[in-house]
Amino acid sequence: MEIINVENDNSARNRMILRRCNYFELLNDRQFQSRFRLTKLQFEEILQKIEPILRQRQRKDEIAPVIQLLVAIRFYATGCFLQVAADFCGISSKSAQLIVHRISPAIADLFNQYISLPKTDEELMRTTKDNFLIAGMIRVIGAIDCVHVRIRSYGGEDAELWRNRKGFFSLNVQCVVNSHLEIMDLVVRWPGSTHDSTIFANSRLKHRFDHFECGNGILLGDRGYANHRYLITPLANPTTPAEILYNEAHIRTRNMVERCFGIWGRTFAVLTIGSRFTTPERTINVIFATAVLYNIIRRDKKTARAGMQNYLQIPEVFSPPTEDERQFLINNYFEREKSTYSTPEQQIAPNGGGFSG
Repeated sequence: MEIINVENDNSARNRMILRRCNYFELLNDRQFQSRFRLTKLQFEEILQKIEPILRQRQRKDEIAPVIQLLVAIRFYATGCFLQVAADFCGISSKSAQLIVHRISPAIADLFNQYISLPKTDEELMRTTKDNFLIAGMIRVIGAIDCVHVRIRSYGGEDAELWRNRKGFFSLNVQCVVNSHLEIMDLVVRWPGSTHDSTIFANSRLKHRFDHFECGNGILLGDRGYANHRYLITPLANPTTPAEILYNEAHIRTRNMVERCFGIWGRTFAVLTIGSRFTTPERTINVIFATAVLYNIIRRDKKTARAGMQNYLQIPEVFSPPTEDERQFLINNYFEREKSTYSTPEQQIAPNGGGFSG
């Protein structure tokens, strides 16, 4: 970045002009990815989708869309002050602020293209098979949990609604994650004081499962949720070999949501450092935007495990809709599978790793 000082005889101070840098052209792919988290191909994919929107509102002398996207992603990746992101690309801090609040909703609008639950029977079968490969848990569509994204207090009479049980201000964000650590569903609107089960009870996700839109698939949740037909939780005190085996499979499979939180937060540090925006809408747009970018990165990192699906036979255990799904699985599936389980010491505890779970 080149800095040009311009002397002004009529002023007591000098003007500093920053030469704009197009890092997409200056850096090779490895250097670009280390600074912006995305590869150049992934960056071009996003740019092609949002450029028409940006050009509709662009003035003749406005900053080029490629520079705008670079500024926004650099801000997401580092969580830095807008002045730092502005200096990095050679623009003013005011321009950086306007750009971030213009780019974030544009990327967030791509939500439905990159974040969705399985829509067809084939997609549903592929997802449950991938999840089965983790620890032998059948019919699992995904793991559900909430994570706290740190914010600055918005003030006003309702300011304390945003303070969570850990004592800091946050948005409580609900996610559903699959075995590839991709986000399949996202709810971003609840203040930090809201309990996880309340968010789920008022979500469109619950409505979809209530109306059997995901077949006989199930979600895995922690003990913060109520045990339900389609959302099963671990046992508090497993005693029999079948119950211990169920808990192990549940914990190991549900761990994918904790791993997702850890990687998502490390990839886009703005989530861990916390936003300094003055309204929740601006923070919400940034969270959605980083989720879209995160899923693009994860999509290109899928492992070769999918190739095993053609040879994998998953046991079919169908329970009546009125049954206690958790107990039914323990009695009719894990009781049968307990011969592969030896001692309780084999139980694997979750690793964790979220930014503020």
